[in-house]
Amino acid sequence: MKHPHLLQALRFAAVLLLLAPAQNVSGADGTPVSFHRDVFPILRANCVACHKPGKAKGQLDLSTFPALMKGGKAGEAIHAGKPETSELIETVSGDEPEMPKDGEPLTPEEVAVITRWIAEGAKDDTPADGGLHRLAAPPVYRALPSVSALAWSPDGSVLAVSGFHEVLLHSGDGSKVIGRLVGQSPRIESVAFSPDGRQLAVAGGAASEYGEIQLWDLASQQLVRSILTTKDSVFGVSFSPDASRVAVGCADKTVRVFATADGREVMKCDNHIDWVYATCFSDDGQRLVSASRDRAVKLIDVATGRLIDDVNIPRDPVLSLARHPRENLVVFGDEKGGIRIHKMEPRGGRLAEGDNKENSYVRECERMPGPVHALAWSADGQWIAAGCATGETRLFKAADGKRVATLKGAEGAVFAVAFEPTGAWVVVGGYDGKLRVFETASGKLTREFDPVPLAPITAAK
Repeated sequence: MKHPHLLQALRFAAVLLLLAPAQNVSGADGTPVSFHRDVFPILRANCVACHKPGKAKGQLDLSTFPALMKGGKAGEAIHAGKPETSELIETVSGDEPEMPKDGEPLTPEEVAVITRWIAEGAKDDTPADGGLHRLAAPPVYRALPSVSALAWSPDGSVLAVSGFHEVLLHSGDGSKVIGRLVGQSPRIESVAFSPDGRQLAVAGGAASEYGEIQLWDLASQQLVRSILTTKDSVFGVSFSPDASRVAVGCADKTVRVFATADGREVMKCDNHIDWVYATCFSDDGQRLVSASRDRAVKLIDVATGRLIDDVNIPRDPVLSLARHPRENLVVFGDEKGGIRIHKMEPRGGRLAEGDNKENSYVRECERMPGPVHALAWSADGQWIAAGCATGETRLFKAADGKRVATLKGAEGAVFAVAFEPTGAWVVVGGYDGKLRVFETASGKLTREFDPVPLAPITAAK
């Protein structure tokens, strides 16, 4: 099924190429080939998408060294010291290799790396921490990464912006960077301030490896806790009203809640059948709404993890969600450009045949011209901003769903929108990596700037 953030993923991959230094295979200088540095990156890029927990074709999981050595339905995939009898080499070699089934064949060089690693004994050198992606210093940018997440602090003094491996903290007026929160997750999918503004939750991870929630103390700009979960990125982080819990949606189709005090998983709901992109708590913290690519917006009992009911009648894959600042209302956007406002309550159970009404339905906004990747509700509840794959952001009156302004200028899809707490401005970010600030009342562009510091590009000798 199509990933709704394809443009963002392509942009991200391009930035990785610019950031990454050129590296040679370990064995090129006579040293042994490394599983962690040389072999696993090949498997991760070409094989793990179809051979991982929850989706292990042929019962073969290639997401970790122990799983690889365990083999699959056909038996052992690796015979240490014997590449000529190892099934993995057989399936990736030849004029028409069996693997990757739907992708480009491995290059002869890649096959040679895996072959030599097996011949040298197929040893595991994965670090004790699982080889998590840690940076010793903030990244150096030579191109703008796409902006996947934005959030204003409740008092408007800080704007948090996603980067590569980090979240950059800008002063509220956008005049300077006041902090760089560098973590281990390469991809940042969402950010959220706690209701009191003291903490920042960051959700992301590494594709096909792990999901991570980071909890940062804003006063000290120190990481309080890193919570690792699932085998893929996590999305749509949200705080409970008392900040004692955080919720995320997951690529493994679950919704999970964790205690902020110790990182314990305190709730798991597995009623979705596709990726879950967004979450939000009710104002009493007892219920949770989740939005998924499976077309459903679900209402969950937080204490038990049980599904209360769908909020909506499934129509199109849901990509984005925002909550009213004071009322138990949500607005969600879908892959076909639809934007609907619903109460955070059951749709009314099983509806009669042919009955298209939902008890929770409030109203619709004007349909967007493409997938709605980003939504925000102003702090006074009057405005809704919607960012679209076509590059448009539109402002709507929440009271009647009518469009009042179209915010243009983005080159490529819009992935993140956020209202300044007074509602005077809305900031927009997306594929092109720029931040654009618009006046809410008029829709006028007031400022455009780069959210990350760019290093000069020097010609190679």
